Amino acid sequence: MLAQLIILSMLMSFLITVLLSPFFIPYLRRLKFGQSIREEGPKSHQKKSGTPTMGGIMILISVTLTTIVISVKFNVFNLATFALLLTMLGYGLIGFLDDYIKVIKKRNLGLTAKQKIYGQILIAIIFSIIHYELGLSTTIGIPGTEYFFDLKWFYPVFILIMFVGSSNAVNLTDGLDGLLAGTAAICFGAYGVLAWNQSQFDVVIFSVAISGAALGFLVFNAHPAKVFMGDTGSLALGGALAAIAILTKLEILLVILGGVFVIETLSVIIQVISYQTTGRRVFLMSPLHHHYELKGWSEWRVVVTFWLVGFLFSILGIYIEVWL
Repeated sequence: MLAQLIILSMLMSFLITVLLSPFFIPYLRRLKFGQSIREEGPKSHQKKSGTPTMGGIMILISVTLTTIVISVKFNVFNLATFALLLTMLGYGLIGFLDDYIKVIKKRNLGLTAKQKIYGQILIAIIFSIIHYELGLSTTIGIPGTEYFFDLKWFYPVFILIMFVGSSNAVNLTDGLDGLLAGTAAICFGAYGVLAWNQSQFDVVIFSVAISGAALGFLVFNAHPAKVFMGDTGSLALGGALAAIAILTKLEILLVILGGVFVIETLSVIIQVISYQTTGRRVFLMSPLHHHYELKGWSEWRVVVTFWLVGFLFSILGIYIEVWL
């Protein structure tokens, strides 16, 4: 049963995305939903201007259909499944509004930072309510140890921090063709393995479905990209990742499994602090993937290297949780 569940979930989401793309991408092009490239980015990226964006919609459709169909088939659709879908679609909606404003106004700025935060807070509150209804623990554990501590009343705040941090970290990583799709497929696949280890089959289906959809999207998003997922996809993936980490009680392990996202975020933080305090930049450009681009690495080399690093982080995370 379990092998069927995993294979069906990944294969179905992969195929839906692959089969949907040849119809959806031309539709986005006809609507002139092209990506606006920020002027302060690498000059080589200007040629990507006009590439269809908001392709994350295909990932959302694929994951939603796959999760519902497979969960119902194996009789594991429950409140946790609903919470996962709600989180992904909620963050996807925020990203969609952001992308839509960018496309309509032909600029690189969509929703304001406050508008995004308000939306993220609202979804976090709803998720916290569902978390309470599920009767889940408010404790968090230290990976590789038997040590747990209870956050009690602070746990809902912790949920908010995780959602905001994860969604924005994943969003920062979406800067090169195939970079986020590949690293996301690896990270969600790792969480699928860990959810399987916990016999949380509802989470397994959702995690594997996202991994399959990301791989399907990668077919059209690999360099040179025919479509970008936009904030519609990146924010949705970040929110979903946080939700999975919380439901599997592997919140802290997300720092390791999502190591690429953490490094990308830290590079931005370090760059900002350094420039504001000393007037000097640590990196040629942040996030980190742009630094290597400006060092002369080809886009494909940067992407594959980051995929490899993400894979190693995932293996490390699984090792710590399962075997350490």
